[in-house]
Amino acid sequence: MIFVLFGPGGAGKGTIADRLVDRVPDLWLSRSWTTRARRTGEREDAYVFVDRETFEANADADGFFEWAEYLGNLYGTPLPTPPAGADVLLEIDVQGAQQVRHRCPGATLILLKPPSRAVQEERLRARGDDEAHIAKRLAEGAEEVRIGMTIADAVVTNLDVLQATARVAGIVENCRSAASQGGGSSRGPTAAPAEPPAPHPDPREGS
Repeated sequence: MIFVLFGPGGAGKGTIADRLVDRVPDLWLSRSWTTRARRTGEREDAYVFVDRETFEANADADGFFEWAEYLGNLYGTPLPTPPAGADVLLEIDVQGAQQVRHRCPGATLILLKPPSRAVQEERLRARGDDEAHIAKRLAEGAEEVRIGMTIADAVVTNLDVLQATARVAGIVENCRSAASQGGGSSRGPTAAPAEPPAPHPDPREGS
């Protein structure tokens, strides 16, 4: 099975994805490729960092599940090669999720939203993005959420990292359970149930 965690910048996708694979058995996270430079303090395995020539060669060889250019940098999800018996988790943006929906209609798309523009801005700033990048991300965020709502199978608002991780884990387990019973996952924009508010969101958690 393929699960897609997607949303605008600052939603917290990277944090939730990392916690999810630690929490959910037999779930394998596919690391995206990018031609952008690694940020100060960013983990070496946050992406597969490559030069443009290497990226374009892989794209020409049809080696990506999806890829796109954003703010002058290339981002792509390589064709997944999970361990035997594992399901695949993709952590991508809205444009990538649209491509996955077209290429793999059976994938489960989970839209992760920031709780507010202010929190989204704090998260983008905390991860070291420059002002031009932050402004671009914020300007496009509302439209990305609007588009995401039209293709998502479930929607989770990331106000609290622990609650959001638990909700996404529950979606994965429900889909697995339905598939094991021969039902498969639901299609179409089906918002997750209302979430209880968390009193202390941590703006340092970003994507």
